[in-house]
Amino acid sequence: MTDADKIVLFHCPNSRSSGTLVLLEELGAPYELRVMNMQAGEHRQPAFLSVNPMGKVPAILHGDILVTEQVAIYLYLADLFPGAGLTPPVGDRRRGPYLRWMAFYAGCFEPALVDRAMKREPGPTAMSPYGDFDAVMSTVNTQLRAAPFILGQEISAADVLWGSALRWTTMFGLVPETPEIKAYIGRITGRPAAVRVREQDAALAAQHKT
Repeated sequence: MTDADKIVLFHCPNSRSSGTLVLLEELGAPYELRVMNMQAGEHRQPAFLSVNPMGKVPAILHGDILVTEQVAIYLYLADLFPGAGLTPPVGDRRRGPYLRWMAFYAGCFEPALVDRAMKREPGPTAMSPYGDFDAVMSTVNTQLRAAPFILGQEISAADVLWGSALRWTTMFGLVPETPEIKAYIGRITGRPAAVRVREQDAALAAQHKT
């Protein structure tokens, strides 16, 4: 593996970067972890702020290419390893829905979730990027009732993103665990890659407590 091929993931265990680690495992991608202790605030120190001034993980380096922002990273990595079959190629009829659900996650789901968690009103409909929380969750549940995965019968990188997010948000009571969401979480987070990452994160988190 050359430096040009290597993907460096800046990672804090049990955070948003855990989903990116699952994706790397699903893709069979060569990677190196640069683990930070979130409890000690290492992600807010100058060394990482020079990578991402937001102080947020995930972030990746691919050679000299830096990519931040969770959805951008998923799109970049899945396109980088098309042989894994986790991204519909340009021209595939599933490409539009795939991009839609990636953008919906960042533009609607996360803002709605944060407003709900902070007990904030979303603001006037004309100004809200997502409308209202119930509409967002109704859209998600309707999609998950229709098929096993976001795009139908085959898993994609979008499922790695949504499966990880829904696991955490239902665990903390931020999202209602409907039957379709519960079944979906089981399908995605029960996969070997997700299990490996949870075990690895548990070991890393234990080290950070000592």
